Amino acid sequence: MTDSLAVAVNRDGLHTLAVPTKFEASGPFDVSLHNHGEAAHVHLNLDDRLSDIARIGATNHYVDAGESRTITVETRDPSGWPSDTVRGKLKVVVGHGQETHYVDVTLDRTAANGTVRVDPELGKPNRDPDPELPPLARIVPVVVLGSVAVLLAIGAVFTGGGIDILVGGLAIVAATLCAAAAYYLLG
Repeated sequence: MTDSLAVAVNRDGLHTLAVPTKFEASGPFDVSLHNHGEAAHVHLNLDDRLSDIARIGATNHYVDAGESRTITVETRDPSGWPSDTVRGKLKVVVGHGQETHYVDVTLDRTAANGTVRVDPELGKPNRDPDPELPPLARIVPVVVLGSVAVLLAIGAVFTGGGIDILVGGLAIVAATLCAAAAYYLLG
């Protein structure tokens, strides 16, 4: 749906205008001219800021007595706007300059039909091959290696002779592996 700015021409007498002082749109909009009296020429002009992103096909519009006419103000693709919000003035003139009104126009591309712009990257699948492990699965290797180290140390205490050195060395290796696994998995 296109926003519409209503302009009443000759409602309060010959060459008079009734125009809102402010107007907001999210993109292209219409200027609806409603002539309540004698035929008239209505001129529409955009200031420099608005004319950077918008345009009117023709600036001079003849509106016959009792006639309504709609003029579309086209805008560039919002991605080409200098910012999300552009403010400027629309000049409305009747009777070849006898009456002039300025409308403060705000074009806000973020309000476009309530739509939300989504980054296309969000539609691509996640290529991360390292999914998060549940906490229990992360701690099982630490518990197993720690238990092996404790069993080897207990075995070294109850055994005698030259095998003590071998079992003690294995206990040190198991304890080192347990510490490395804990650092990697829990850190």
